[in-house]
Amino acid sequence: MAEIGEKKEAEVSPKSQPRKSANPTVVDDITPVAGLAVEGRASLDVDEKHIPDLEGQDGVRDIEAITQTWSKKMLIITYVWLLIVNFVLAFESSMSGSLIAYVTSDFQKHSLLTTAQVVAAIFGGVARIPIAKIIDIWGRPEGFALMTCFATLGVVLMAVSRNVATYAAALVFYRVGENGMNFILDVLVADTTKLRNRALALAVMSAPFLATTFAGPAAAEKFLAGAGWRWAYGCLAIIIPFSAVPILSILLYTRKEARKQFPAAVRDSGRTWPQTFTHYAIEFDVIGMILIIAGFSLIILPLTLATYQADKWRSAAIIAMIVLGACSLTAFCIWEKYFARVTLVSFHLLWDRTVLGACIMSSVMFIASRCWSSYFQSHLQVVFGLSIKDAGWIGNIYNLGSCSWSFVVGYLIRVTNRYKWLALFAAPLLVMSSGLMIKYRMPGTPLGLVAMCQVLETIGSSTLVITQRIAIMAAAEHENVAMVLALLAMITSVGDTIGLGVSGGIWTNSMPGLLQKYLPAGLKNQAGKIFGSLVVQLSYPWGTPGRDAIQDAYGEGMQRMCIAACAVLSLTIPCALAWRNLNVKDKQMKGRVL
Repeated sequence: MAEIGEKKEAEVSPKSQPRKSANPTVVDDITPVAGLAVEGRASLDVDEKHIPDLEGQDGVRDIEAITQTWSKKMLIITYVWLLIVNFVLAFESSMSGSLIAYVTSDFQKHSLLTTAQVVAAIFGGVARIPIAKIIDIWGRPEGFALMTCFATLGVVLMAVSRNVATYAAALVFYRVGENGMNFILDVLVADTTKLRNRALALAVMSAPFLATTFAGPAAAEKFLAGAGWRWAYGCLAIIIPFSAVPILSILLYTRKEARKQFPAAVRDSGRTWPQTFTHYAIEFDVIGMILIIAGFSLIILPLTLATYQADKWRSAAIIAMIVLGACSLTAFCIWEKYFARVTLVSFHLLWDRTVLGACIMSSVMFIASRCWSSYFQSHLQVVFGLSIKDAGWIGNIYNLGSCSWSFVVGYLIRVTNRYKWLALFAAPLLVMSSGLMIKYRMPGTPLGLVAMCQVLETIGSSTLVITQRIAIMAAAEHENVAMVLALLAMITSVGDTIGLGVSGGIWTNSMPGLLQKYLPAGLKNQAGKIFGSLVVQLSYPWGTPGRDAIQDAYGEGMQRMCIAACAVLSLTIPCALAWRNLNVKDKQMKGRVL
């Protein structure tokens, strides 16, 4: 099979090339390359074909120069700090998952949980495309610094929020920042690893979840019992930026050193400030970004907002939102096709059957996951009587199991140099696990069977998540890696958003009626209060008629969501069949990489 990597070499003038040794050597993936002396190391030789592509985008050219000039020690230090940042983000995700139901219950709007998450998911997902453009055009350090600022601002606003609307706005800022930081970390792993080792490197990056699966819920319980949830977010507002500073410093320092050795790689645009503003407005396709965010928001939000309208789906506001959303998405397609000078989405990459199959599969998986997981923490506490900590551990089985299983998947990919056969094994397993959830989420089910379903889902889902990433990166050249990962993330977020909308729609349209169906006559007038607060639901003692009725309502509502999840997951099998079975060993990377 022909090598997937870029074949065309940059044309560089003799003046811009580093000085060659009398006996030039061909370098491999772990040989340091530089033509000039680097402080603390001897002068090394560089082969002309390993000079960064001076015609590429600044961000891509810079990272290729970095990998060819940094030392092994710097590579190791970088990965240590990548792990630390991943630990912080994983800890926040685990802790916040246990806190959010209590946050919205504090505002007496427990069922607006999915509405806030839908808005945040839409912005967080669509933002990956401009983030990919930022790190390709401006550079990895600039993108990482911007996303750190967004994440920090988000947790600060969460800590001071006094109503659910402010909390939802804070969640948008944080989700854009957190998703952006995670995305850039993934791109950095792709920049600094060979493809056959990349699954193992991604497994190492996910290792912090082994600790945060337990630490997050335990910390949430401690904060709720003591200082309160606001202080939980206040602590994160300090930890997140401090953990990110070393990575940013390393990227800036290594880029500065790389530019000393490749001075021709630094280019001056020559644009004025107004010209720069216009240039980047076109490059980031601001109009397209506004249209797509508005379109998805207006179509998906009514799934959860309809229940709060007097006329439900017949409400003029709900109908108007759906119509305007459809018009906005239509306008986005027309704009991208006929008017955008630079399109928001690189559609030519999306039409590759491997990339398209991986994107659709990921979207489908997140639709299904959100269908059963949005209220799973509450379900475990109400139906099975678990504490916040114990419910968090069960709910985080995926985080714990996927971290361990991903090492197995990474090793198998490295040994076999193939990934498709793993996806064809995992997809049917995932469908089976979701089918079992329909039966084993009901009240009275042994907790061991609930956990068993989670374990099977973890093996199937984590295998597909890893193979999806490897598949799309195998199908793309290095300069397109950030964009294909952004496409995967954006379409995944669409699925995530749809899943949140579907779960919110099922929940908000089913639970009030189910509570009326199961509650004793003396408690039917309390159905609205019970529906709106997890704290109120848990206030009914175990074994009382009120608690039994709430458990029955939860069980039937969860069963409906699991049926929806199982139905959509059947699409993962044809998606896996559509992939090309590329050999990951054929993909080569330049410079000193893992």
